[in-house]
Amino acid sequence: MTGRLLQAYEDGCETFEGLRDAAVAHVTRLIAGAGLNIHHVTGRVKKRASLEDKLRRKPGRYGSLADVTDLVAVRVITYFESDVSVVSRLLEEHHAIDWENSIDKSKMHDPDRFGYMGVHYVVQVTPDSPDLSGFAGLKFEVQIRSILQHAWAEIEHDLGYKNREAIPREVQRRFYRLAGLLEMADEEFMTLHRLSQQYTATLPTRVQEAPDAVFIDAPSMKHLLDVPPVRDLDQQVAGALNVLLLTDWPDPERPQRLASLLHYVGVHSVGALQKELRRHEAEVVRFASLLLPRLREAWTPAGGARPGTSVVHYALLRACANPLLDPHEIVSMLDMRGVLSGEQLVAAVREAYTQATSGTDRQVG
Repeated sequence: MTGRLLQAYEDGCETFEGLRDAAVAHVTRLIAGAGLNIHHVTGRVKKRASLEDKLRRKPGRYGSLADVTDLVAVRVITYFESDVSVVSRLLEEHHAIDWENSIDKSKMHDPDRFGYMGVHYVVQVTPDSPDLSGFAGLKFEVQIRSILQHAWAEIEHDLGYKNREAIPREVQRRFYRLAGLLEMADEEFMTLHRLSQQYTATLPTRVQEAPDAVFIDAPSMKHLLDVPPVRDLDQQVAGALNVLLLTDWPDPERPQRLASLLHYVGVHSVGALQKELRRHEAEVVRFASLLLPRLREAWTPAGGARPGTSVVHYALLRACANPLLDPHEIVSMLDMRGVLSGEQLVAAVREAYTQATSGTDRQVG
């Protein structure tokens, strides 16, 4: 029997590998279509030695190769435990599930359970299965775990402990404690994710109603780049240079850099930034129109002015006016290395500042 099944496995290997690739691509598209952000999706075909060992350990259980439901497996690793159930529902909605061989291992244990496993579904491929109809009649397993569940499973496998009876009593308590800590960590990550989403969703209202109470950070800075006074002042700077404002500039780290820059010059709330930009609007535009032509090598390859350019020039003005601040720090925060040296950049900044403030007593501070 074992020899016959192994020969069937060898004969079908190419088909199994094709199903693996198609299943990984399909599950990836399914998750992306739902707008879900996960860690990764991988697939594998069971190795011959692993199948042989399985058949030897469970003699007589498998009458045909079709009874081995995990020959092809897809693994989905989510960032959050709550997303495990989201992926599970997607599979249930789009596929016929072999419920007899599918298990939710997280619900199989006692409250002091040993193990931290996730969900295993066996998908039955039918002629109507999207992207997979060419493999109708076959099955593949989908393992769905959060990244912490995955870490537990990998370490558990490496230690060789398959169930609670396998663990020496002297170490059982530590395993239980660790399982509890991982569950708590998963819950806390989900809470942080939910709070972050709520924070971002309420930013526009809070910025409008109580800007002095909104802290300058990456999310608030990202929002501010699209609204007055930052957007309007950016447009004025771009207009003074007769270039476009690059509203779709792809730099996900820029809001964080701008937030760090503002903290360095002592601006910590949205309200304070709004007041400062309105108060020094003319100086910012004049300074930028004097400085940027000196630094064409640093910005013209982009084809225009980047979002937040007014914030950058306000911070540089403040650094030049305050002897306790150093323009070198701002150049470093903006990561402007490459085209010009830090010394060249700072020298250009100081020259433009001197020209911008000559003949006037108005200074930023």
